[in-house]
Amino acid sequence: MRVLITGGAGFIGSHLADSLLREGHEVAVIDNLSTGSEENIAQLLPHPGFTFHHDTIFHLELIASLIGRCDLVYHLAAAVGVKRIIQAPVETIETNVAGSELVLRLAARHTRRIVLASTSEVYGKSTQLPFVEDGDLVLGATSQSRWSYACSKAIDEFLALAWHRQSGLPVTIARLFNTVGTRQSSRYGMVLPTFVGQALRSQPITVYGSGRQTRCFTHVADIVEGLSAIAHHDATIGEIYNLGSTSEISIDQLAQRVLAATGSPSPIVHVPYEQAYEPGFEDMQRRLPSIAKAHAAFGFQPRRNLNQVLAEVIADLRARREHDGCSAPAAESLAVNSAVDS
Repeated sequence: MRVLITGGAGFIGSHLADSLLREGHEVAVIDNLSTGSEENIAQLLPHPGFTFHHDTIFHLELIASLIGRCDLVYHLAAAVGVKRIIQAPVETIETNVAGSELVLRLAARHTRRIVLASTSEVYGKSTQLPFVEDGDLVLGATSQSRWSYACSKAIDEFLALAWHRQSGLPVTIARLFNTVGTRQSSRYGMVLPTFVGQALRSQPITVYGSGRQTRCFTHVADIVEGLSAIAHHDATIGEIYNLGSTSEISIDQLAQRVLAATGSPSPIVHVPYEQAYEPGFEDMQRRLPSIAKAHAAFGFQPRRNLNQVLAEVIADLRARREHDGCSAPAAESLAVNSAVDS
């Protein structure tokens, strides 16, 4: 099978490309590297079944050709990270809405199977927990740019389902919850690599807000397995599925686990949201998915816990620091599994 991954040099996309190539598929990736990295796919470049296009999805001739030649599209290209969304709200909206509209229209033209990556952010400020796919979405005021990402991804979902109903586009929407693992960048505020990087440098671990807000972190390998399963079940076409872990942990608890796992002397410092982001910033206090629908449809069940992913992220960032000539804190602990959760 020939697969196209938009945003395939990003954190999740590169792991998905790894998996698809191992399964014997041909994989083409298009990525403008605004948040992705060629380093993420460096090991794939020599593979005869892999091609990389450093370009934007707005390059109409190229993206039309790539979609026309493939059997399956994973549309992952999007502006990501709260910091980036607040710093570049126009780019966020244009990339997510206009980019997705183009990819969906071309996929419909060629009747290509497509899996569209959405986000748990679309649930907004809803307090109806756990989040179910047909639950109400509760977004904040348009004056708060923080909600532009959630709104833009909700529009993507509306567009995808409209194309399905109007022209039979074989599309499935996957709402991803707090995915973590190796290759995830801390550049745009991703919490786990940020905490681990701060701990390894013996810098203060900066927890935004009270630290009592909870998240369910999911190993990227579990998300990749879910995305792959979606595409192999025709009954998922026209549907929305939550993909994530159901194991909650507070951000304060996560910071404590990182400290224990790294043996770092870093203090934990709480930073008000308005100082970290913008005045009036609002956050979701809990983000807990129901995965019953995905489990019933294709057996989705996360198999990896936070202990495993934390150990992998710490080992990866330590190796990168050593490669760059940096030394880790003197007080290190190798007992990662006994100290640690996603």
